[in-house]
Amino acid sequence: MVLFPAVPLAAPPDTADTPRETAPEMPTPAKLEEMGATIGRIVLLKENVFDPSKPGEDRWLYRLANRWHIVTHDAVIEQQLLFREGDPFSERLLAESARILRDNEYLYTASVEPLAWDPETGVVDVAVRTRDIWTLMPGASVSRSGGENELHVSLSEKNLLGRGARVRLVYEEDVDREATSFEFSDRNFGRSWVSVALGLSDKSDGSTAELAVVRPFYALDARWSAGISLLDDEREDRLYDLGEEVAEYRHDSEYYTVFGGWSAGLRDGRVRRWTAGIVYDDQKFSEALEPELPQVLPADRKLVYPFIGFEQLEDDYEVTENRDHIGRPEDFYMGRRFEAILGWADEEFGSDRDALVYSLEASRGFGHIDRKALLVSAGASGRVEDGGLVNAVVEVGARWYNQITDKRLFFMTLDVAAGHELDLENPVELGGDTGLRGYPLRYQAGDASVLFTVEQRYFTDWYPFRLFRIGGAVFADVGRTWGDNPVGGSSLGWLKDIGFGLRFAPTRGGDHEIIHLDIAFPLDGDPSIDDVQILLESKASF
Repeated sequence: MVLFPAVPLAAPPDTADTPRETAPEMPTPAKLEEMGATIGRIVLLKENVFDPSKPGEDRWLYRLANRWHIVTHDAVIEQQLLFREGDPFSERLLAESARILRDNEYLYTASVEPLAWDPETGVVDVAVRTRDIWTLMPGASVSRSGGENELHVSLSEKNLLGRGARVRLVYEEDVDREATSFEFSDRNFGRSWVSVALGLSDKSDGSTAELAVVRPFYALDARWSAGISLLDDEREDRLYDLGEEVAEYRHDSEYYTVFGGWSAGLRDGRVRRWTAGIVYDDQKFSEALEPELPQVLPADRKLVYPFIGFEQLEDDYEVTENRDHIGRPEDFYMGRRFEAILGWADEEFGSDRDALVYSLEASRGFGHIDRKALLVSAGASGRVEDGGLVNAVVEVGARWYNQITDKRLFFMTLDVAAGHELDLENPVELGGDTGLRGYPLRYQAGDASVLFTVEQRYFTDWYPFRLFRIGGAVFADVGRTWGDNPVGGSSLGWLKDIGFGLRFAPTRGGDHEIIHLDIAFPLDGDPSIDDVQILLESKASF
């Protein structure tokens, strides 16, 4: 009997789940689909946090972690699969199911692939391979970017009792405020496709309460969506010039929306989706309760409007690794995507003005992500009031990936933003917190900006204690802002920096984020900034 190898299970499978005998040669997934194969057993091959059979992972502390960790329940994984036993075999549904599973922060990786094939019956067993991460994470961290420190103290569980829910308590301090928060979220509430998210925050300058209950278009062939979201937020915001606070105001926000969506599903490799709903958007501004800076007040704004949206996208994804992460599968969307949303705010609905509210987005990939690829995106948003554009922003972005070797990648980004008649609280900002790493945060502001980055990335085999992978980068950033600064500061023109850094990618815990330690040297700017900027922060990518 010839069997294809499988990843060791977190616990021995039942005898009934033993894969059936295979033919001498397994057909490709495309061939299985062409032959009209039927899905037989779905075998879950679940790894715990550590695998004691692998060198370096058979340590007493790692075995203890495995014993204390609750491996993700079978039902949680099975619910996210787009196929069931007895369904016709579909290569696309296996690939899309794997993408859905990989998007969970409690799984380090996931794959779905044929396991065993019976040519006489046309039945193929499918293996769903997953590896958990350690999800109970007490933590304390200090990060630094743009010359400012941030403190985070938290306790989070990202896979509560192995059921996929997240609970988080956090205290944080940053340049803007102190906050104590509670968060709960579950992307598959009650073993369904309904996502629930609740957040409560008590801040030094206000409070936040938010709730979202959404049944999204969870898959390409999903036929409907619906949801409701509620946000009440009170805070004090500041405006910056050369990285220094120069003005402040109080901002009270109420934003509520309810929507429904429908689609004919995937047709000829494309998906078209329609969405309609209602938005209540009330933004009020006043003086800070205990002012320390000059008060600059944006105009109040209340918009109540129905909207309709349209989205079209293609079924075009590619999987690779060592691009934005280290040593784990990454999913890239390479197809054409377009989305448009139009709403009409009217005084008859309760708005304080008549306005056309619009949002447009488009993206596309060129090339192949495992060799050379260019990912481009564009967006526009704003309002039309009294025949003119207000708070209008156009953004264009491009990312270039060029694989030199398995361990070296040349990477470039270009981001351009241009605004017109921007709301006072919505300036275009550029600084150490927005990609110009050699400068203080929010260093320059205006109504337009450009940022260009080149980066040579290095991916090593260094894997200390089999807990995190290490990479490095050498980089240069060039950028500037143009136009009106809300506080009247002048533009310093083109700003440039160079630097280098290390990347630490946790493989047994965390949020799929990468820890950055960068040393950046500003080449321009005013005399008050430091000659060296040290940045320590956690980001979603390399």
